[in-house]
Amino acid sequence: MTTPYTPMAYMAPNEQPDNVEFWQAAREGRLLVKQCQSCGKLHWYPRSLCPFCLGDTVWRDASGRGTIYSYSVTRKAGPQPYCIAYVKLEEGVTMMTHIVDCDLDEIRIGQNVMVKFAPSMDGAPVPVFALA
Repeated sequence: MTTPYTPMAYMAPNEQPDNVEFWQAAREGRLLVKQCQSCGKLHWYPRSLCPFCLGDTVWRDASGRGTIYSYSVTRKAGPQPYCIAYVKLEEGVTMMTHIVDCDLDEIRIGQNVMVKFAPSMDGAPVPVFALA
């Protein structure tokens, strides 16, 4: 039995002064990650201090390409099935997201994915991933 993807209604993100650049980039179809100015390491989730050395961080463009590290398809928790996954970006950071626009029964660990931006209710689009 195949389980088709049905678009979800995403809540509008909580835009704050420290993440406004991220959401503006999302409106432009770009994915950003944070990079430490001291040690140079990238990290996700975004925060103003590096989790490795406590240095200051800046936003950097990410490729938007990655692979599925782990996933779970939920079929009964809401009005429609969906897939939540950890995606490891080419840049080395891992982010939690949704896998969209595919048959949910065809998703596998190690598949290549590409970022997309799904509309939210009255806010910036939300980064999600589709099979590449």
